[in-house]
Amino acid sequence: MDQIQTLTNEVTRAITGNETYETYSRIWRYLLESYIGGEEYRRAGHLVRYQLETEREYQARLYQTPLDNHCASVISVYNSFLFRENPRREFGMLEGAPEVEDFLADADFDGRSLDSFMKDVATWASVFGHCWILCVKPYTGAVTRAEEQAQGVRPYLSYLTPMVVLDWQWRRSNTGRYELVYFKYLEEVTGQIQTIKEWTPWTIKTTVVDTEHDSVNETYEEKNGLGKIPAVIAYNKKGIQRGIGVSDITDIADAQKFIYNSKSEVMQSIQMDTHPSLVATPETNVGTGSGALIHMPENLDPGLKPYLLEFSGASVDKILTAIDKQVEAIDKMANTGAIRAVESRTLSGVAMRTEFELLNARLAEKADNLELAEEQIWRIFSEYLGQTWNGSIEYPGSFNVRDTADEINQLKVASEIAGEDPATRAEILEKVSEWLGEGTGDLPSPQSETVGENSRTYPDGEPIDPRLPEAYAKYDPDAEQIQKCYNCAAYTEDGRCTVWNMASVRKNYWCARWVPIETVEVQ
Repeated sequence: MDQIQTLTNEVTRAITGNETYETYSRIWRYLLESYIGGEEYRRAGHLVRYQLETEREYQARLYQTPLDNHCASVISVYNSFLFRENPRREFGMLEGAPEVEDFLADADFDGRSLDSFMKDVATWASVFGHCWILCVKPYTGAVTRAEEQAQGVRPYLSYLTPMVVLDWQWRRSNTGRYELVYFKYLEEVTGQIQTIKEWTPWTIKTTVVDTEHDSVNETYEEKNGLGKIPAVIAYNKKGIQRGIGVSDITDIADAQKFIYNSKSEVMQSIQMDTHPSLVATPETNVGTGSGALIHMPENLDPGLKPYLLEFSGASVDKILTAIDKQVEAIDKMANTGAIRAVESRTLSGVAMRTEFELLNARLAEKADNLELAEEQIWRIFSEYLGQTWNGSIEYPGSFNVRDTADEINQLKVASEIAGEDPATRAEILEKVSEWLGEGTGDLPSPQSETVGENSRTYPDGEPIDPRLPEAYAKYDPDAEQIQKCYNCAAYTEDGRCTVWNMASVRKNYWCARWVPIETVEVQ
């Protein structure tokens, strides 16, 4: 009995989270259901059950009630602005490293680029308030970096939602910086089989448990060669408790649930209004459908004749008005009133501009947190390669949210009022040209048009110089002779190629015009 109890306790310890996890797990599940919607939201039972309502009636009402998923809509709006432009990355000492190029193109060994991966991180951080990122390099026994490159070994990323991170502990170091000293998460679930990983700065412990039979199937421990836990937390907005962020949809989810229940009331009101209840004695034979016959007993008391119950609930118009008010409240909470509006709303120019500024401030804060998280990722990446990170990451800090149509209308009215005054009309035309991009650098230059037609970019999104040939590509590591731009006779110290009209090139790329430095003199 003692052995069985010990085994049960070990399984419970492995799959149980800390006190903070147990406190927030219910909230995180609710936020996840609100964002995903669909069958997950329906099964969660967020539709209020009526008194004396049978299970069959409740299930029928669940499948009849549609969900307006405002949580997903708001987060999609945020991401559309955040990732309209790719972040700018300077890699410093890692510039040209083959691991970096591969990492940018496939960050998680699942085919997603780093930009796509960070977009997913931003999404889940918006949902839960934060998202964990693991930067891990597999151990294959390789001794040198050259051996790792030959085996294709490099660091890769995995993101973990708060729902699978069971336990974590920080400790303040002697320098005053908080360091993660313990990290436990649920790595995989296959039926009743669960795989749990526990990280410390020195060890990595993996436990495979069978929750159905309360048994530990496998346990093994390996050394953590990095000497630190390679986990990064990406906050949406930092909360008052370390390791817990503030979600974008906490209050929006409640308003969404109100709308969901109100739509059910709309359907019930319509049904009660068009198909009222009929009161009849048990002996009365009542038909179904429009125009159906009702057979009453011959000796039925006239006071017991069948009659319809008049519906006296709230009108459909009042319920729809309440729904519209909730949608407006959601837009105010999310600062997206001018972005998500499906119809024109009466807002003054000052009110519209203020709302845009509030949205811009919210987006800038989210971008700063993503920038901080990616900086920490690259620091861990550099440590795996035996380097010190000295590069920089810069996400867009300002988002030009403007109502350009309204601005043009204002200029049109100003033009009509100005009449033929040349000075005023010249100033208006200058504003119009500024809106069109003239003089501000927004209009495409001849070179940028060529780049657009060429539409070739590096894995990190930077355009490839259009003067370079189509054959310009990353070097072939399997070639007999290593041919890269940096060991070509045409390569200059500032990263340009004298063969292709001083076009900008990267060190680990090449083309068919490559020639070794010691044999050919480039004219």
